[in-house]
Amino acid sequence: MSDTPGSALPRQVADAYVDAFIELDPITGTYLGVAESSPRLPDFSPAGQEAMAGLIRSTLAELDAAERVPGADTEAERRCARLLRERLTAELAVHEADEGLRAVSNIQSPAHSIREVFTATPTATEEDWAAVVERLRAVPGALEGYRSSLALGLERKLYAGPRPTATFIGQLGAWAGEDGPGFFQDFVSGGPDSLRTELDEAAGQAAEGLVALRDWMREVYAPAIEGAPEIVGRERYARWSRYFNGTDLDLDEAYAYGWSEYHRLLAEMRTEADRILPGAGPWEALAHLDVHGKHIEGVEEVRVWLQNLMDEAIEALDGTHFELAERVRTVESRIAPPGGAAAPYYSGPSEDFSRPGRTWLPTMGQTRFPVYDLVSTWYHEGVPGHHLQIAQWTHVADSLSRYQASVGLVSANAEGWALYAERLMDELGFLPDAERRLGYLDAQMMRSCRVIVDIGMHLELEIPADSPFHPGERWTPDLAQEFFGNHSGRPADFVESELTRYLSMPGQAIGYKLGERAWLLGRENARKAHGDAFDLKAWHMAALSQGSLGLDDLVDELSQL
Repeated sequence: MSDTPGSALPRQVADAYVDAFIELDPITGTYLGVAESSPRLPDFSPAGQEAMAGLIRSTLAELDAAERVPGADTEAERRCARLLRERLTAELAVHEADEGLRAVSNIQSPAHSIREVFTATPTATEEDWAAVVERLRAVPGALEGYRSSLALGLERKLYAGPRPTATFIGQLGAWAGEDGPGFFQDFVSGGPDSLRTELDEAAGQAAEGLVALRDWMREVYAPAIEGAPEIVGRERYARWSRYFNGTDLDLDEAYAYGWSEYHRLLAEMRTEADRILPGAGPWEALAHLDVHGKHIEGVEEVRVWLQNLMDEAIEALDGTHFELAERVRTVESRIAPPGGAAAPYYSGPSEDFSRPGRTWLPTMGQTRFPVYDLVSTWYHEGVPGHHLQIAQWTHVADSLSRYQASVGLVSANAEGWALYAERLMDELGFLPDAERRLGYLDAQMMRSCRVIVDIGMHLELEIPADSPFHPGERWTPDLAQEFFGNHSGRPADFVESELTRYLSMPGQAIGYKLGERAWLLGRENARKAHGDAFDLKAWHMAALSQGSLGLDDLVDELSQL
């Protein structure tokens, strides 16, 4: 940032924010590839949360001044300023509502962040492993800070949901090694002999921190919140929806859209199901595929198969529908550590690409994997989905800002692109048989059901009269789980994990379909504007090179490309 007070431009303010943010959140620093972050963990206590809020407030004040500086009205500065203001305002609203004092989830919490960052922490050298030792020693203190935030939440009667809490307690036990090798002990097993004593001792301390948190959650927290509501209501939902989607949604319109997509997809699924098993319904056909369809046997075998699927997609798409830099062409398939949620996920590359982007498959103890359930999912998580977007942002970060390419990510933008990517592969003919296409439609149906049940249960909306499921009744979590299970080819443990996720992350799950709608509308508007001159490859690369945007702004920007 400029040394002259008031002379910084918005992109300089944004990048200075990233530097300060990483100081407070070294977990993010590790994902970005900042070596100095490796020994440290954030302060998750109330004081640590307030320090983060103080940084947001001071940055917003700096942004006010930056937008008045000559040169702040260029396209690049304007787009960055718009994202920075929207993101920081949404994040501050969540903080000021004390949501960080009841952050319990089966997929996203400080404890999950602490555990998962070790999968991205460098371990190539003895110096790297020495930093791992320090980070492991920091785990108990970081977990204690998180516990103190939850304890303050109890004092203020700000409760997490009982169902996510029960699941989280089980996860803590699994990570600590309650029923086998613990996560941290397993992680350090690959470390150098020269640090064996230090690594084992530090891993033991980290595991003890998990046990201490687990015991407090089980003995103090869970009894205190017994009977607390699982749903959040319209006011909290709207706040979280803004945070995850980057827009103030018309929630009733979004709910109706979810139902319209449900009916459209159900008709398509019936057509494909009949091709697989004449006369069968969609989920009967999917159950048939679970037993008789194409499948991969073995955990390592499925990892290799998914790697090949992504490599083949890159070869087919690069030069035809995308123009990829060499370093963007690399993505790794990994098996997720046990003890987490059931959904596959993606982690982006470090800023210098020394750590590539990675897809992660939770096996949930399985060794047999139906192909129909994997293909479109890996087009979503890997190529052309999350990997192409996140890696391209990283590749062009110098021409954007560091903030737009990393910390400023809007969930609905990224998830919307990934769902658009699934649809694109269908449009391009990469799902040529009924088996793969029914799997794709099942995944689309899951995202439509997410809109319906996530909004429906948290707002206790009425189920429409034309619904085949409990018409006229109002949503509850139990009805939501039954509905979701009835309309998914996925196993019961996945459905259970998903519903718990929606209860603890209100407003996030709707961003897939609503984000996809924004991407499709932006593409259609650009196609109409350019007519016969519309170039899909050029549009894709321009769209993927503009950095993150909230849904408020995404359609406008995409339409002008």
